[in-house]
Amino acid sequence: MRLLLVAVGKAKPGPAAALFEDYRARSRLPLDLVEVEERRPLAGPALKRREGELLLAALARRTLKPRLMVALDERGEALDTAAFARRLAGWRDRGVAELAFVIGGADGLDPAVLDAAGFRLSLGPMTWPHQLVRGLIAEQLYRAQQILAGHPYHRA
Repeated sequence: MRLLLVAVGKAKPGPAAALFEDYRARSRLPLDLVEVEERRPLAGPALKRREGELLLAALARRTLKPRLMVALDERGEALDTAAFARRLAGWRDRGVAELAFVIGGADGLDPAVLDAAGFRLSLGPMTWPHQLVRGLIAEQLYRAQQILAGHPYHRA
């Protein structure tokens, strides 16, 4: 199974980008990052809609099937780490070839993206910087990988 993060905005050099790269390097599964960015001066609902179009278009260019899209959404399901690992194993065992995590912009994800998602995941009720979310997801994917391999990295 390949892992993919599709995110609004370009990563800026610094600690958040380094955190993502650290966990990407540790992952035994390929973890790709695709960034999309709208450069026109749009705002509000128009920007959110355009970001949604860019995210969906980036996914449409990918060739691996079957794919499952996981939308990062504050109204999604909050899983503890062990449950996340079990969910990941279930997707793997069902033959998901590519698991795509989608991170929206400052105003969240467009309804079209949420509707297209096979699962909505919440990282909790707090608001996280979008650059940091990349590292958080990469770390949880690494931690789930270690749990599934029986490594004591996580004591559940």
